[in-house]
Amino acid sequence: MTYEDLQKQHDKLFVKEMDLYEVKGLKGLYADGCIAIDKNLTSKEKGCVLAEEIGHHLTSVGDILDQKNDNNRKQEHRARLVSYDIQVGLEGIIKCYEAGCTSLYTMADYLDITEDYLKDALEAYNNKYGTFAEYKNYIIYFTPCLGVLKRLE
Repeated sequence: MTYEDLQKQHDKLFVKEMDLYEVKGLKGLYADGCIAIDKNLTSKEKGCVLAEEIGHHLTSVGDILDQKNDNNRKQEHRARLVSYDIQVGLEGIIKCYEAGCTSLYTMADYLDITEDYLKDALEAYNNKYGTFAEYKNYIIYFTPCLGVLKRLE
């Protein structure tokens, strides 16, 4: 989903672009229904960061900036998993397969995300599901390499 589509879909949240990285060393920040996004990011990077901040909106409680705190790291991880489902998801992997994407680069381009973000999402899905996941009429393999099989009806 594009950065603009995410903003439209979550129009109850206030999103502001600013020089966030230079000031705070952050790409994004969520607080009380407001999201700040570093304005110097590419559109794809902004979409990935916005999805994670939406994940914080949906799952996080309190100030979790101190990542030395175990509970804060867990909340960060939970928000990131939500963002992967927003931007990729099993459905997105299948759409990439149906669209003929044959590499991580073409998948990331099709999903309008960065290749690194896609790699992180696939690693998270491998950790969550194991070797494969069954979804609708498909089997998605995560190891030894990404593969999608469509079941015959």
